[in-house]
Amino acid sequence: MASRDNQDSGPDLGAGIPTAMLDGKTLLQGHVGEETVVLARVGEEVFALGGTCSHYGAPLADGLIVGDTLRCPWHHACFSLRTGEALAAPAIDPLGRWHVEHQGDHLFVKGKIPKEQAGSAMRDTSNDPERIVIVGGGAAGFAAAEMLRRRDFSGQLTMLSSDDDAPYDRPNLSKDYLAGTAEEAWMPLRSPKFYARRDIDLRLGTTAIRIDTGKKKVTTSDGHDFSFDRLLLATGAEPVRLSIPGADRPHVFVLRSMSDCRAMIDRLGNTRSAVVVGAGFIGLEVAASLRTRSVAVHVVAPGAGPLETVLGQQLGDFIRSVHEEHGVTFHLGATAERIDERTVRLSDGEVLDADMVVVGIGVKPRLSLAADAGIATAGGVLVDEFLETNIPGIFAAGDIAEWSEQRGAETRRVEHWVVAERQGQVAAENMLGLRQPFRSVPFFWSAHFDETIRYIGYARSWDTIDVEGSIEGRDCMVTYRKDGRTLAAATIGRDVEALRCEAAMAGETE
Repeated sequence: MASRDNQDSGPDLGAGIPTAMLDGKTLLQGHVGEETVVLARVGEEVFALGGTCSHYGAPLADGLIVGDTLRCPWHHACFSLRTGEALAAPAIDPLGRWHVEHQGDHLFVKGKIPKEQAGSAMRDTSNDPERIVIVGGGAAGFAAAEMLRRRDFSGQLTMLSSDDDAPYDRPNLSKDYLAGTAEEAWMPLRSPKFYARRDIDLRLGTTAIRIDTGKKKVTTSDGHDFSFDRLLLATGAEPVRLSIPGADRPHVFVLRSMSDCRAMIDRLGNTRSAVVVGAGFIGLEVAASLRTRSVAVHVVAPGAGPLETVLGQQLGDFIRSVHEEHGVTFHLGATAERIDERTVRLSDGEVLDADMVVVGIGVKPRLSLAADAGIATAGGVLVDEFLETNIPGIFAAGDIAEWSEQRGAETRRVEHWVVAERQGQVAAENMLGLRQPFRSVPFFWSAHFDETIRYIGYARSWDTIDVEGSIEGRDCMVTYRKDGRTLAAATIGRDVEALRCEAAMAGETE
């Protein structure tokens, strides 16, 4: 066997380990040859799977077993211990699996199981629709297309995307890609070969302008009609733009697409100072990325502190302090009133130098396509627990979907990447008649320099905020409660606790 330089790779599982090494543990990292493998123990059963998450490479030995699934500690992907399948996004690819043999008081990991034996959902395909159209090429649209083919849908599958780029890792636009620490080659979710091999007709730069629900067809701006038996609307959201003098200048940007980000990066060669309008997650992530590139950054926002309405004052103040430690200057309680060629004038009279202005003041769902077709909308496209609209056979997922988990409950519309992906996956299964209710607990992560916040749940408002641990010490769980019920939690440095919180909110048992 080849030597290994990584001394943290754990024991050689192929050579065998004493079974006692698993005493008191549910997860143990080791290796087989050059591959990292994690042992997962559930009762008397022991499973051997690939030891790094297929999404971003997180060490799964630091994750959590819930039932017969393994959860990733970084971004909460969910894998089947029995098949290796990635059951819930953001991971899409399965984990490798190995045979586990017990010999006396030792355990050996032998022989990798071929991928074709990893297992797939067996279902009756005789009633499958012939044609499915997906409108949208973002998280929900891509996840739906991938799941449809994974579930052996063999009919015609068309994706209509107004974006000029094939589906890509949108959360990284404001993080590593803008910061210059991620290559553009890392951004696509799949290569062009993926769509060709799976017979997915991906139409880029194609905007749907009309849906005829009676004739079951979608018309695009270039005059083409696409017939469907099932339709998924995943049109996403668009940035809210400023309506002040100078907001249309060429050095003023919003960040929603790859082309937006490329334009910003091209501008950075002539940028020494930038003004970020908005202190939400996107605005602050952009601020951190620009500071990584040594740009002087000023953040302008009308509130008393960043993210207070989402995370509360204590955690919001901490995030502000992290940014200030890295040189970001805040101008709170102020708004931008005018943008000139090299400056931004604020409502309090201050004038800031600005070679670049980035506007991050929120997004609004793209609802007109659905509303014009007679599909029920409110704050979003209204869907039932199966993500189906009021028009049978038409589904919605992602930033536009507004749903409730139970009849009579408060509706919600959540603009999170992982939520969009998981809704796309569930909608795909329901378009095939599997009738899977969407029950996923909302989750997102946000990176601010060296600090990452993981947020579980959904809280528009709260009665109390409980802090366990130390926010300033970068080791805490912040819990948001209303009427005695836990609505959401945010963690720093407590990845497993975040996973446990998610499982508890979903009513699952470890």
